[in-house]
Amino acid sequence: MSNDAATAEAEGTAEAATPVPEPIPHGLGASLPPADARAKTEGTFPYAADLWAEGLLWAAVLRSPHPHARIVSIDTTHAREMPGVRAVVTHEDVPGTPLHGRGAHADRPVFASDVVRHHGEPLAAVAADHPDTARMAAAAVIVEYEVLDPVTDPEQAFGAEPLHPDGNLIRHIPLRHGDPEAAGEVVVEGLYRIGRQDPAPIGAEAGLAVPRPDGGVELYLASTDPHGDRDIAAACYGLSPEQVKIVVTGVPGATADREDQGFQLPLGLLALKTGCPVKLTATREESFLGHTHRHPTLLRYRHHADAEGRIVKVEAQILLDAGAYADTSSDALAAAVAFACGPYVVPNAFIEGWAVRTNNPPSGHVRGEGAMQVCAAYEAQMDKVAKKLGLDPAEVRLRNVLATGDVLPTGQTVTCPAPVAELLQAVRDFPLPALPKDTPEDEWLLPGGPEGAGEPGAVRRGVGYGIGMVHMLGAEGADEVSTATVKVQDGVATVLCAAVETGQGFTTLARQIVQETLGVDEVHVAPVDTDQPPAGAGCRGRHTWVSGGAVERAAKMVRTQLLQPLAHQFGMSTELLQIADGKITSYDGVLSTTVAEALDGKELWATAQCRPHPTEPLDEAGQGDAFVGMAFCAIRAVVDVDIEIGSVRVVELAVAQDVGRVLNPAQLTARIEAGVTQGVGIALTENLRTPRGLIRHPDLTGYALPTALDTPDIRIVKLVEERDVVAPFGAKAVSAVPVVASPAAVASAVRAATGRPVNRLPIRPQAAVATGT
Repeated sequence: MSNDAATAEAEGTAEAATPVPEPIPHGLGASLPPADARAKTEGTFPYAADLWAEGLLWAAVLRSPHPHARIVSIDTTHAREMPGVRAVVTHEDVPGTPLHGRGAHADRPVFASDVVRHHGEPLAAVAADHPDTARMAAAAVIVEYEVLDPVTDPEQAFGAEPLHPDGNLIRHIPLRHGDPEAAGEVVVEGLYRIGRQDPAPIGAEAGLAVPRPDGGVELYLASTDPHGDRDIAAACYGLSPEQVKIVVTGVPGATADREDQGFQLPLGLLALKTGCPVKLTATREESFLGHTHRHPTLLRYRHHADAEGRIVKVEAQILLDAGAYADTSSDALAAAVAFACGPYVVPNAFIEGWAVRTNNPPSGHVRGEGAMQVCAAYEAQMDKVAKKLGLDPAEVRLRNVLATGDVLPTGQTVTCPAPVAELLQAVRDFPLPALPKDTPEDEWLLPGGPEGAGEPGAVRRGVGYGIGMVHMLGAEGADEVSTATVKVQDGVATVLCAAVETGQGFTTLARQIVQETLGVDEVHVAPVDTDQPPAGAGCRGRHTWVSGGAVERAAKMVRTQLLQPLAHQFGMSTELLQIADGKITSYDGVLSTTVAEALDGKELWATAQCRPHPTEPLDEAGQGDAFVGMAFCAIRAVVDVDIEIGSVRVVELAVAQDVGRVLNPAQLTARIEAGVTQGVGIALTENLRTPRGLIRHPDLTGYALPTALDTPDIRIVKLVEERDVVAPFGAKAVSAVPVVASPAAVASAVRAATGRPVNRLPIRPQAAVATGT
């Protein structure tokens, strides 16, 4: 072989061995990776705790050690005189409206003035030149209390002295649907308790406040609702909204309202008083004391069924413990009452729901609020119906499930896709995991862990089901609207929208929408601040629907601007042109050019809004079209229980979910798995205990979060893509409904394994010990 021939052969081999780069994911339906994934992985992503400013002061907040007390006096003299202290503020230093709160209620003071209503309530805040000085000065504020007996039992709140000027009852919803005299051949009853879950964000609250030359202030926060937070802050500071700007920093995880306003409002007051930037980074204990938690709930149920297991009537009483302030309790109660019967056809329903104030820590928005608590109860009732009739639990559920066109107990017709039967059949028919070996010599995971006290001979396996439903977007007349701007210049697109990326993937979705609509590969999403038009809070799937819809509309308007000159040149309408893979082509092939050539240095932009169809409040009988849309999920849980010591190991959770349309497969899978894992925590470990209103163990050592070692095998066995025609892209919210269904499924499986009723979440070991052991 000649040298030339050998060289050519070697070059050919080298070329053949060169890996061909994989195409970059593009547009809707692709698993486009998050733009910030590398920065977060490398630890360079900027969070509020990383921020700095020239002349920075540090803040600390003094919080009440009592859940209920009358404030006799507050003496800040010693704190003010400490070297390095620049300011101390109390309720007397709030220049504007002293009350704030989410939802329709502004009932929480910035600082307690006359009465302390919960453990950890802010009393004063300090700014100093060093964080240790700030903390010592806060501790030096002398408060004289007259300690009062706390009201911690929500049932006692009805007869107790008013804890708040607005009274103890926040809302009462009596739902009446059908014939009150209806009765079934079988009646089952139950009393259920759901514990207090903390959202436990990865990063504790942190923020920076910077005074402005115009007398206003800028707040750098991990806010999930910047415009709402701005309006509350401006009212408290006695400023116009234009004088307060909120810049959203990186959000280190959010499964609830991310920011504690009792933390951010003092921060701005200190910056305004000192004229200096002020920073505060909360400890984990302060985070537990400050932010809101899931509503602890007491539920009483009575189900009537016929001999075939079909539900005839549901009667229920639902009591939500709102803690000291209203926050979003009215919204949570509406969801609890409306979904009290679950995704089942119930011709007769009579539900009483209350949300009351106590001296417990405040409750607020956490994924699936209201819906999660009632799901645990109504699924337990379905298990009881099945047991009493000697029927398979899955079969009883199948005989009752909702479908599109059925009517909720609120009188609202389900117009969105509701493939509940298909979801349940999918998880029921999915193959069960293999049983562990009977001999102790073979290694397999025991409840309690590999080194736990469990014995293989005491382990029983159980299979259970949970079917959940949630509503999407705001409810009961909430005006859901979002605005977005899309700009294209030099082949690069930029999206401006005040929708906060909380981990739900909005920024990735926005990039995908613009890529698909305009054929532009490079898309940037601008940082969020309140100079942009409002987009609303980042919860209940609203940014996928409302903000994603606004981005799509703006992108389509830019697309029309891009295509109109070409269409005019070739004498056709823009509808006859399509954009795909960066190319513009006509239906007949006459026109073919690239997007880059069509742009040719132009700057195109458009702004659009998206507003879903209106809803209405529930009336005095709990009736009304209160929800824009609904999403559903079915989960089958397989658990192993040591029936002698009550240890529970979740072996597998099979999930089938109604998603409308898969927009990003990898992102959707991660959201479902995260929701399921959060639900496992609710079922087995997460319970923020508050004896006599005092938060016990406010840290991640005493509060048992599930870790990677606690996460079971999660099998997503079916995703039903039946598009909701009224939603942009037809997609549905995906992260909340697995949180709702998975605790009910785990509890159902433990019931199957032990024969015990399991009427409390999280499941205590004594509740998982089988009868007779």
